[in-house]
Formats: sequence, C-alpha cells, structure tokens
Amino acid sequence: MLIAPSVLSADFGNLARDVRAICDAGCDFVHVDVMDGHFVPNLTIGPVVVSAIARAATKPLDIHLMVQNNTFFVDLFAPLKPEFITFHIEEEKHPHRLVQHIRSLGIKPGIVLNPHTPAEAVEYLLGDIDMVLVMSVNPGFGGQKFIPTVVEKIQRLKALRDRINPNCLIEIDGGVGSSNISILKEAGVDVCVAGSYVFGADDYKTAIDSLKV
Repeated sequence: MLIAPSVLSADFGNLARDVRAICDAGCDFVHVDVMDGHFVPNLTIGPVVVSAIARAATKPLDIHLMVQNNTFFVDLFAPLKPEFITFHIEEEKHPHRLVQHIRSLGIKPGIVLNPHTPAEAVEYLLGDIDMVLVMSVNPGFGGQKFIPTVVEKIQRLKALRDRINPNCLIEIDGGVGSSNISILKEAGVDVCVAGSYVFGADDYKTAIDSLKV
C-alpha cells in the first residue's frame, strides 16, 4: 500500500516541518487538498502555500482539486510539477479533454469519484488516466467517518480497472486507518490518503507503517 498523508490535517503554523516529517517517516506522496469554497463548502490553499509545500517535500505531490473551473486550477498548479492532479468528474463537462490537457503538461491525470458516483462513471476514461481517487467521505472536511458502502464500489472499480488499464492506481480518501486498511487493500486499493490518522498520531512513522499492508 502506498501512503499519501493529507496536509489538510497538518499544523499550518509549522507546515514545512510537518511536510518534511512525513517524508522522513516514509510516505510515498504528499496529498494536497485544494478547495475553492464553491464545489465544496470549504476554502483551503492556493499556489503560494502549495509552492512552500513543494519546496519542503522530498516526495512527489498528489494534488486533489475540489473546485469549479478545473482547467484554471490545473494551469495554476502545473508549474509546481506534481506527480498527479486529480479532479472531480461531477464538476467537469469535458473530462477527457481535461485529462489530455493535464498529460500534455507532463503530469499524470486522475479522476475523483464522490461517494454517490458509481464506478462505471469512469469506465470510458480508464484507458487514459493514471489514477482513480474514490472518496469514502463527503469531500470538503477532514476527520469524517468512513462510508462502508464504498468498499463494494472499489471492488467494481477494480474489476473495470483490471480489464481496461491494469496500470491505473486506485486511491482512497476519507476515514482510513489501521482498522479498515486491510479490507481496502483486499478490495483493490493501491494508494491510501490519510490525514488525521497520520498527523494526529504521536509518531508519524508508526502511523504510516501501520497502513503499509
């Protein structure tokens, strides 16, 4: 299991310190949640802060857009050269066009599914993307409880992924911890986003290691 701690749960007064700490503790990606206050009822960070995160990080960035006007935000963050930029299919009228645009910038494109959005929504895009991020909470805030019905959706998504594009990663975000990580691994998850579970722990390495099933 690859681990991508979400900096949404970090101490923003000591953000560079916390980003360096999770990288030193063995995370695989640094997950960055960008919210615009429109697509979700929360407002987080822009390119100035994400640039500071990128300077502190020794692991690749995984930028998750929860925004309206996706193309604008893609172009805003592309100069930071993250490994992934993922966007919500619920907000994008022309997802295939945006996927191509992200790839043209030298960045791996991914699509996000809200808890209510079926796995089949990405069936005809799977051949062109590098990641599907499955939300297991309603997007917008950290620290929410895991929605159990998402496990079945991951199983269906894995079957589609294995048939169409076995190299596409399946990522999970929301309410993940040591109590449910094994179930998620068995269902087909490759990458785990964990915010409060990692940053709320006394020891980041112990928390990250407990998710590497």
